[in-house]
Formats: sequence, C-alpha cells, structure tokens
Amino acid sequence: MFRRTFNTVSLVFGGACLGAFCYYQYEKLRLTAPAWKPQLVVTKEMPNAGPISEFLQRKAYYTSYNRQLRHPSWVLEHITKESLMRGEGVDRSKSRFQEDEDIPEKFRARLLDYVRSGYDRGHMAPASDAKTTQETLDETFLLTNIAPQVGNGFNRDYWAHFEEFCRRLITKEEFKSVYVFTGPAYLPKKDEKDQKFYVKYEIIGNPPNIAVPTHYFKVILATKDDSSKPDGELHALGAFLLPNDRISNTTPLQTFDVPLDALERTTGLTFFDQAIKDSSIHLCKVSKCILVANPKYVKEELRSALPEPTKNNK
Repeated sequence: MFRRTFNTVSLVFGGACLGAFCYYQYEKLRLTAPAWKPQLVVTKEMPNAGPISEFLQRKAYYTSYNRQLRHPSWVLEHITKESLMRGEGVDRSKSRFQEDEDIPEKFRARLLDYVRSGYDRGHMAPASDAKTTQETLDETFLLTNIAPQVGNGFNRDYWAHFEEFCRRLITKEEFKSVYVFTGPAYLPKKDEKDQKFYVKYEIIGNPPNIAVPTHYFKVILATKDDSSKPDGELHALGAFLLPNDRISNTTPLQTFDVPLDALERTTGLTFFDQAIKDSSIHLCKVSKCILVANPKYVKEELRSALPEPTKNNK
C-alpha cells in the first residue's frame, strides 16, 4: 500500500512539474521513507479460533469430534476379553441416542438432523463392545460417536458383521488385545464430463448440518502371546476402507484391504508410530479375515434404525 501511494503521487507530479525535478523529489521521498512491516504480537489474552476437533474420553472409547462435519474424525477402542463381558442388568433397550452436551450447542450434532434423512445413526464404537455397565453402553449412543451410514446392506448388515469380526479376534482367534480405530473418510471421484476429480458428499439436517461420509475405515492392531518374538508378542495390523453403500454379505473382507500408509494420506491421520508398523505383520496372514453373517446380532443392530424423536429431543 505504501509503494502504491507513492506511485500515485509520482503520476500527479509528472503532469505538473518538470520531469527531472520531479524525479529528484520522488527519489528523495522514496529513499527516506521509513520501512513498514505488519506486526502481530501474540498474547494469551488474544481470542482463539479453535479447536476444530475436540478430544473426548469415554469409559469404553476415545473420540475426536469434528465441529465442522459434526461427526467423529476417529474413534479408538481397546477391546479385551474383560471389556466384552456383559455386566449384570445391562440392557441395550434402555439406551437412547443423545446429543452430546460436552459440545457447544452451535457445533453439536442434533437428533433432528437424522430424522427422515434416509441414513442410520451409525456407531463408530459399537454398542456391543461396551456392555460392562449401563453407563459405558449409554455413552456409545452419544452423537459424538455417531455418523450417517446407509442402513440396509451396510450398517445393519456388512458393517455389523465387520464389528462382530473385531470381537471374534478376541473370542475365537485367541488374540488378547485388539485396538480399533474407526472413522469416516471422504474420497474423490472422477467426473465423467470433465474427467477431473471432485470430493462430493451429502449434508443432512434442516438447516444442513451433518456431512455424510463417502467411506468408512477401520484400522485394527491385534496382539497375542508369541515366545518367538523379541518382546514375546505378535502384532498383527490391518487397514480396511469400505464405501458407505450397500455391500453384499458374500464380498470378501480382503476386497477392502488397503495399505495403511495410503489410508493415512487419505484421512490426514497417523494411527500408529513407525515402530509398531515395522514390527507388525498383516492381520489377514494370522487371521482368516472372514465375516460371518449372524442373524441374531443383526436383529439387535436394528436399534440403529431411526425412531421418531420425542418432544424432548431438539
């Protein structure tokens, strides 16, 4: 701006003065003008625009909630034999979806945003992983653990079988500890007309509030005792990326197996440090990686269907 002002002054002078005299005056002003640089002194009293994501710790999981998209960026569970035990009197039918009051109201996912949206309220940390107490179960129904999922053919079917697979690593395949990162992803798709790639997704709610992911991921780290390993443990690592769409129950899970590095580049997340990655073998080398359709479990998951909100729901 300072230089632009002097350029304007130069043009005015050029029309009214002799060229040589004006040039002399202009150069004199330019060379003696003080240098100006914008300065911002940051203090702790200054306003803070963040955070965009909020980290929340629950009894059975951790979650990072995205204020802009109004669903989790990721949810982390640690599954063990003990964590999968059902506590006395714990009953899923007593649980209700709830808005999370730990989130400021204007950034909060709302129950009404899902009503007649055509999407299920899909658990990231499954309710069936958190039945040790009624409190741990209820916390999985907070909307900070929920994202929009296609219902029939995905949330109530293939995705439900995938959640059961993660539990079966403990109950059937003798792993002692399973860490599971679950979350949404947004992948680009090539436009048929201009052949360019675009990220396109739906927003639900009135007014539109909650983004509908194009895909969902699970990153699984499973450990079991193995005396042949230097630390006495075998680490198995797998990354899977599924479209938020109907998937046939006959589709092999390996269809959605992706390199962890590629998933991290896509999501902008780093799931495990390099030492863990280097010491791990692929999960499907030590697990059958087969999904089993369990009608009893699917029937229970129908609680994710969308009931009409009560008068107390916002």
